[in-house]
Amino acid sequence: MGKDSEVRLSIPASPEFLRLARLAAAGLASRMGFTYDEVEDLRIAIDELCFSLVGNAGRPGTIVLRYWMEDDALVVEGVGQFEDGMGTSPVLSPLSQQILQAVVDEHELTIGPDGPEFRLLKRHDAA
Repeated sequence: MGKDSEVRLSIPASPEFLRLARLAAAGLASRMGFTYDEVEDLRIAIDELCFSLVGNAGRPGTIVLRYWMEDDALVVEGVGQFEDGMGTSPVLSPLSQQILQAVVDEHELTIGPDGPEFRLLKRHDAA
C-alpha cells in the first residue's frame, strides 16, 4: 500500500466523531500486520492530534484525514477545514507532547495553506 492507494476520510470536526478516525487507523494498521500494542499506540496518537484541532466543543467544518503505508510505516495526515477560518495555531499540551513522543515515531502540528494540520508516522516493527 503506497501513497497511490491511500485511504481518505472526512469527518465532522466534533469530538464525538474522532472515533471514526481512530477506527480507520486501527483497521489499516491491523491489516498491515501491526501488533496490538502498535495499533493501540496509533489510536492514542490519532486521538491526541485530532483533538488538538477540534478542542472540547468541536468546530464548524470538517477534518480530512489521509492514511497510507510508507516503508513499513503508516502515515496519517489530518487537515482541519473549518468554516470559522484558521483560528489560532494549534498547540499540544506538554502531556500530549510526551504521549505522542512515546507512541509514534514522528509527529508535527502546524498551520498549513488550508488550515491547521498534523502529520504522524508510526513504524511497524516487523519481528
